[in-house]
Amino acid sequence: MAYDLVVLGSGPGGYVAAIRASQLGLKTAVIERESLGGICLNWGCIPTKALLKSASVYEYMKHADEYGLSAKEFDKDFSKVVTRSRGVADKMSKGVQFLMKKNKIDVIMGNGVIKSPTQIEVTKEDGSKEVVEGKNITIATGARSRSLPNLQQDGKKIIGYREAMTLPEQPKKMVIVGSGAIGSEFAYFYHAMGTEVTLVEYLPNIVPNEDEEVSKQLGRSFKKMGMNVMTNSAVESVDTSGDGCKVTIKTKKGEEVVECDIVLSAVGVIANIENIGLEDVGVATDNGKIVVNEYYQTNIPSITAIGDCVPGPALAHVASHEGIIAVEKIAGMNPHKMDYGNIPGCTYCSPEIASVGMTEKAAKEAGYEIKVGKFPFSASGKASAANHNEGFVKLIFDAKYGELLGGHMIGYNVTEMVADLVSIRKLETTGHEIISTVYPHPTMSEAIMEAAADAYGECIHI
Repeated sequence: MAYDLVVLGSGPGGYVAAIRASQLGLKTAVIERESLGGICLNWGCIPTKALLKSASVYEYMKHADEYGLSAKEFDKDFSKVVTRSRGVADKMSKGVQFLMKKNKIDVIMGNGVIKSPTQIEVTKEDGSKEVVEGKNITIATGARSRSLPNLQQDGKKIIGYREAMTLPEQPKKMVIVGSGAIGSEFAYFYHAMGTEVTLVEYLPNIVPNEDEEVSKQLGRSFKKMGMNVMTNSAVESVDTSGDGCKVTIKTKKGEEVVECDIVLSAVGVIANIENIGLEDVGVATDNGKIVVNEYYQTNIPSITAIGDCVPGPALAHVASHEGIIAVEKIAGMNPHKMDYGNIPGCTYCSPEIASVGMTEKAAKEAGYEIKVGKFPFSASGKASAANHNEGFVKLIFDAKYGELLGGHMIGYNVTEMVADLVSIRKLETTGHEIISTVYPHPTMSEAIMEAAADAYGECIHI
């Protein structure tokens, strides 16, 4: 059978692309070698949030007296926490199976290799092979944990994020290398569960892609919790010859050796573009990514590529939107191009981080004259009621036109608030329009209006 579209990979890029293609009347198939939903649903976004929720509940139990409650006897069961996380992931994967059936998309399980601009050979679990024909092919093969030469993962003592989600027992001590979203989320989870965590970051601040004030606030919060945070530091080597690990870390003061049970490498991801036939067909790549245009078309007219295997932020919501744009173009529509300057980023540790647009430093470097407004959650009634006063909302406006250049938040539930800022930027809403919008009280979200008011000298509550 010849399909209109064959999608290689069923993560949040691939399965969304397949569903949109089916909606547009294209006969569609998906090829998946492992589990429907890809890394995001099975080993990334979803199960990590389940782990973090367990950690958050455990933290609430430890601080019950602060809410006027008494919980004298409680404990954690690490294996049950992991089992719950896997159950959530399995449920979501089955949800994707349902969506495939609902949208009449054929799912072909096996390892796919592109053999021509319109053919993918699938090797199934039993070793049999099938050639799948498609007028168009979308590559959505995602990415995996990056392994550094001095931090080679063995899956037991030096692990990546997949192993970190399913450890058979909780480590007493852990060193986490890299403090981006993955590293910081696992640092919070394991620390909250009672593991002694050392977080190592090469750059001067943790979560280094965030606005500097946000990065410094998270560093303070982690240290206040009792976490060992080492910035301007690099792991030189890991000795795994004994029962545990001896991690040699180069700091400004010299070398330091930290002993632990497990080392988690969270130094980024690398695209899955090997062994899928790109070289044989002649698909152009550069610096470990597939080269595409603004509609995700490769140099081969019938082949598109989306998600973590192409340049751009390695985020599930980016992959999904890229998939929709790519498929709509294939179907002859004229979709809007992705605005990569308006992509929200979220880190789900505690306190949470959410941001969109330019940092203060980036706005200044771009030559903007700016107005900056900031509202601390210490002045928020809702934050006080929730006993979560840490953090703030920071907004950066173009002083000339009032455009919101960037928004940066750290605090309780801010990942649920950032979409407001994305919409504000999309609609080109000005600072004065935000100030004159009535936000509900008491909410965390009214800090957005207060921060805008602060930028213009009109803030009421600070």
